[in-house]
Amino acid sequence: MGATTGHDPAAAVQVGGTIRYWAAAKSEAGLAEEPYLAATLAEALAEAKERHADRPKLVRLLGHCSYLVDGSPVGGRDHTTVALSEGGTIEVLPPFAGG
Repeated sequence: MGATTGHDPAAAVQVGGTIRYWAAAKSEAGLAEEPYLAATLAEALAEAKERHADRPKLVRLLGHCSYLVDGSPVGGRDHTTVALSEGGTIEVLPPFAGG
């Protein structure tokens, strides 16, 4: 086995933080925020989808949202490569009409 680097998401340690839901995501989740325990954005979203499996509209909506991690836009980056920080925040921004 080769050495791992600090940039390998597969080797990352899970950290705790907060997911904040906005607008339609907040309505579908039935809450404004909740904790996560994950190493990457992909893991945190998978955890949220599992936790809210009884809310299929939210699960679908999460696939169309934009995300900010600690205030920085994720954009088109692969969610498996977006590392999370201890005490960090994931902002879930559903598509907005109008702009």
